[in-house]
Parts: sequence; C-alpha cells; structure tokens
Amino acid sequence: VRWVWNQMLAMQKDRHANGGKYVNGFGMNNLLKALKSEYPWLRKADSTSLQNANADLDKAFGNLFAKRAKYPRFKHKTDYCQSMTIKCINNNIQIVDGHHIKIPKLGYVYYRSSKLPKGKIKSITIKHKASGKCEASILMEVEDIAVLVKTGKKCGIDLGLKELAILDDGTKIPLPRFDKQLDKRLHYWQRLASRRLLKAKGVIKANDNELKLTDFKNYQKARQMVAKIHEQVADQREDYLHKLSTWIVSSYDVIVLEDLRVKLMLKNHKLARAISNAGWHKLAEMLKYKCERYNKTMITVDPSYTSQMCSECGCINNRMGYNRYGWLKVREWQCLQCNAKHDRDINAAKNILARGLATYSI
Repeated sequence: VRWVWNQMLAMQKDRHANGGKYVNGFGMNNLLKALKSEYPWLRKADSTSLQNANADLDKAFGNLFAKRAKYPRFKHKTDYCQSMTIKCINNNIQIVDGHHIKIPKLGYVYYRSSKLPKGKIKSITIKHKASGKCEASILMEVEDIAVLVKTGKKCGIDLGLKELAILDDGTKIPLPRFDKQLDKRLHYWQRLASRRLLKAKGVIKANDNELKLTDFKNYQKARQMVAKIHEQVADQREDYLHKLSTWIVSSYDVIVLEDLRVKLMLKNHKLARAISNAGWHKLAEMLKYKCERYNKTMITVDPSYTSQMCSECGCINNRMGYNRYGWLKVREWQCLQCNAKHDRDINAAKNILARGLATYSI
C-alpha cells in the first residue's frame, strides 16, 4: 500500500513537471492494473487496499487544491506508524467469534477486545503502531437504538487547566494529569533511548552504513517503551474524555461550549503541555457527535470577555488582567458596578450559556 502511494505520487509530480493534467482516483485505479502486470508481487495484497491508497491520495490532492492542506509527502518504510484499509466485498471480512476475525489475504486472526456490536461490516483499517502493536478499526453499519431520556436541562461549559470543565451550576470537573503520573518512567526510557541511539549511529558510521537502526535490538526496545508510555497516556485521556462527554450529554439537552482556538493557544510554551494534556478539542468533538447521535443540541460561542463580564449586570471588568501574578491568577473578583462577587470560571460558564441561548434563541 505504501509502495503504491509513492508510485502514484511520483507519477503525479512528473506529470505536473511535464505540463500534464492531474489524474483522479479513477484514473489511478486504471494505472494500477499496469503496475500489477509489471510487479506481480502486488497481487499478494488485497486489491481494495491498493485502491484505497489511490483514493486517499486523491483526497490529499483535493485538500491541496482547496488550500486545506500542504502537498502530499512520500511514505518511508521505516515510518513507525503505518496503516491499510480493506473494503468488505461479498462478506470477505467476518467476525468468527469473540476473539477471531477473518481478514482477506491474512486469514483468521486473533484479536483482543470487548464485545463487538452486530451489524454489516463496511471496511477494516489495520494500523501498525509505533509501540509495535497492531490495531484494527472496523467500520460497521448498525441499527442505532440508543435513546437518552430528555432532561430539559441546559448548561454552559467553561474549559480550563485547573479544572477541565466548569459548569454554570458550579460543578467543577477535575483535570487528571496523566502525563505527570508516568513522567519519571517516561524520562528514564527517553534518556536510555537517546543514549542507545547515539551509540547505534556511531557503530553505523564506523561500518560505512552497512547496518541499520533496525539491527540494534536494545535501541528498538527502548524506543518501543517510550512509544508504549505515550500510548498509555493517550488511552487514559481518551477513556476519561469519553466517560465525561457521555455523562454531560446524558444529563443535559442543550450544551453551550466555548469555541477555543487551541492551535494558537499552543504557541504559549509555558502552557502548551497542560493544554495538550487537557484535550479540549477532543472533548468538543466527542460532545458534537454524541449530541447528534442522541438528538441533543450543542452550541459553540465566542469566548471573548466571558471571564471578565459580570453575569449579573453585564459590566466588563477590564482591570482583571492587571494582577501582578498574571491574569490567570485572578480566580475571584467583585463587580465594580453591582458589587456581585464572582468565581472566575463559574461566571464564564454562565456568560457562555447566556450568549449561546441568545444567539440561537433556544
């Protein structure tokens, strides 16, 4: 699959350099027949996986032409994360039992997972992760019978770093620092991997590049351990966000969330690690698709001045940012006009809810 991607990408670059027109996904599939005749070993792979590589490349060029992405890049065989997608045709992908699945060209494969739902399989994506594990994602068409009872409640949510989410009713949801829990172990293996990498490169240079990094088992072990720790942190964070988003969607019918520009906020290097650990964007995505699934309403609003504006009278406290410890240190303040005392985050959540309801007239 990687080889076909690289061949088609090289062909597209050569055609563009020679003044030729772009070949779409259908045209690349026709060229695939000639490649199979010239390179018979391509028949060892499932045909739909090769066609999917062409479809992915066609989509990548579509994003390039629409100025949504940069120019597609070549894939190297030493990349630690690789994937392939196989379409289900004539029931060629089957879940045999609770621990075995039939995959084209691979036969019966053992898997470890929870109970899968019953439905029509559309495709399967097999990913080889940096930690050395293989992961399969199955796309299925199922009858969605999940129903959540309407509660009639509405909530505004302010996202933060001290607490992950603060609701307008005063509920504060803690932010676990999964990255710091494994910090010492990660630091140990990162140092070990770095030393072994330098040593391996020295041996490769002394042998005139006759060896490769894959020949050094000690370095590969340390590298995989680093990848496993990062994977564990990501899995813990995703599990926590799934449980949190499910609870919010089941408890409220209307959810108003601030639309944060996380990519720009990550440029603050003092807070970048904490922001990445929080997973604000991931939480917003989960809330969005779960609201659509369970027929709930989600609204995103501009977060400007939500912390500084009084939720009682609407007066904006411009002096909040002049605290000598920085504006993030101001956790409580009193309105100069109506003398109302506010918790910074709860006040922001109330303003977010009011702004969302006013904008969409709910």
